[in-house]
Amino acid sequence: MPTVDDILEEVSEFGRFQKQAFLTLCLLSAAFAPIYVGIVFLAFTPDHRCLSPGVAELSRRCGWSLAEELNYTVPGPGAMGEAFPRQCRGYEVDWNRSALSCVDPLAGLATNRSHLPLGPCRHGWVYDTHGSSIVTEFNLVCDDSWKVDLFQSCVNLGFFLGSLGVGYIADRFGRKLCLLATSLISAVLGVLMAAAQDYPSLLLFRLLQGLVSKGSWTSGYVLITEFVGLGYRRTVAILYQMAFTVGLLLLSGVAYAIPHWRWLQLAISLPAFLSLLCYWCVPESPRWLLSQKRNTQVIKIMDHIAQKNGKSPLADLKMLSLQEDVTEKLSPSFADLFRTPHLRKYTFILMYLWFTSSVLYQGLIMHVGATGGNLYLDFFYSALVEFPAAFIILATTDRCGLIRPLAASNLVAGAACFVMVFLSHDLHWLNITAACVGRMGITIVFQMVCLVNAELYPTFIRNLGVMVCSSLCDLGGIITPFLVFRLMEVWQGLPLILFAVLGLAAGAMTLLLPETERVTLPETIEDVENLGRIAKPKENMIYLQIQTSERTGT
Repeated sequence: MPTVDDILEEVSEFGRFQKQAFLTLCLLSAAFAPIYVGIVFLAFTPDHRCLSPGVAELSRRCGWSLAEELNYTVPGPGAMGEAFPRQCRGYEVDWNRSALSCVDPLAGLATNRSHLPLGPCRHGWVYDTHGSSIVTEFNLVCDDSWKVDLFQSCVNLGFFLGSLGVGYIADRFGRKLCLLATSLISAVLGVLMAAAQDYPSLLLFRLLQGLVSKGSWTSGYVLITEFVGLGYRRTVAILYQMAFTVGLLLLSGVAYAIPHWRWLQLAISLPAFLSLLCYWCVPESPRWLLSQKRNTQVIKIMDHIAQKNGKSPLADLKMLSLQEDVTEKLSPSFADLFRTPHLRKYTFILMYLWFTSSVLYQGLIMHVGATGGNLYLDFFYSALVEFPAAFIILATTDRCGLIRPLAASNLVAGAACFVMVFLSHDLHWLNITAACVGRMGITIVFQMVCLVNAELYPTFIRNLGVMVCSSLCDLGGIITPFLVFRLMEVWQGLPLILFAVLGLAAGAMTLLLPETERVTLPETIEDVENLGRIAKPKENMIYLQIQTSERTGT
């Protein structure tokens, strides 16, 4: 009796229906990009200095240029190791005094400026930008600069906390319902962020958006991989992630055109409502419906797919049944991820791979640091790096499978970090090249581990498995800033050594996973246990039982 993949071969593995569903879900993937990295533009920190009452009037009266005003009224960079006095401290001077000279107004107060008392910015700051950001509106600088980190940590914390709940909902109540609910909530919260009047409200909306937005993206990922046939599953999954990269490129353009954060937040939130098109364009996953024994709906969906793809309707599909030689509970639970020896091993390895991917990906970006160039172009170019990674995956997986390229990419990323430890800081171009090689490797890992994760779990816990394992990615995102900056205080190369160890260990552990090349998606836990073994009769599998009209009449 044929499996779901056999039926998809009959009605077309990637026909018109799958293409329409794929393009619709790609909108969801692209819309997730601003949520994940939008902080780069929403909370950019421009050059700033203390707002000193009277300076503007004095500058106007004296006819100073901006350079002269800064030279006369703003402290210098300070001693080595001192925290940016020109940004966070100002001269304790009454700039409204009429006795101040236009040539050097501070000369009459002290022979050396370094002897003048400095104080905190009591009247706020002046920001050198033509736009606005969360930082400039809520003054998240100097002593409050940690609030920017908290803003990003909240969305990662939301990703982490939402992983378990949203994954369970998708496996318990269906991919489509979960996708629609989380997409709508995420879009609404994005709009509320644009209207937030204070920092605590902004933080709350950011946390709540994190709780649902990643679940929406993951539900779309699982849904599209369950709709296409075996021959297109990996390609579609990789292209779905490339839609995220397209979202990054579009974000840089939109941010350049809209330099004010509230309008930018609104502009990147409104397109998320387009994901509601899934209600009409994307039905529920037939695989999930089968696991829930809702066979009548599966028949209708399969007939719809056949008609949409220009195939003959499956008129002979009279009865659909779920047959299992051993009764197995198909309601998802967290314990199922650790129920058998192989599932336990796969779950722990995948958790480590997700954690390592996040630490290396974000850690490399933080370690290289800001280049001091154009924010929008730097972001655009760095996003372009992710396209070759996707093409490398497409070119290698059919020939080499998934596991070996995944292991090699981890090893390349780890080795690149190790090489950077011994490179002189004067060889800037060489350091950047090594960092790009490392980022290329870890980008490949990021895209492939999601695919491997989905292929190593049975249908009824697939979404839960992806969400739980990928939650370690969010945990990595929360702690990476502390790992990087605290270790750099000890020695600048110490974070790179940590990254190298994590990457090389991940490469070795990847080889313990079974290859899933040309393997049917597992439907039961026993199917997972049989992965990587010599082919055996697939006894405990979900089948589509077809009774033709001729057999019915005999």
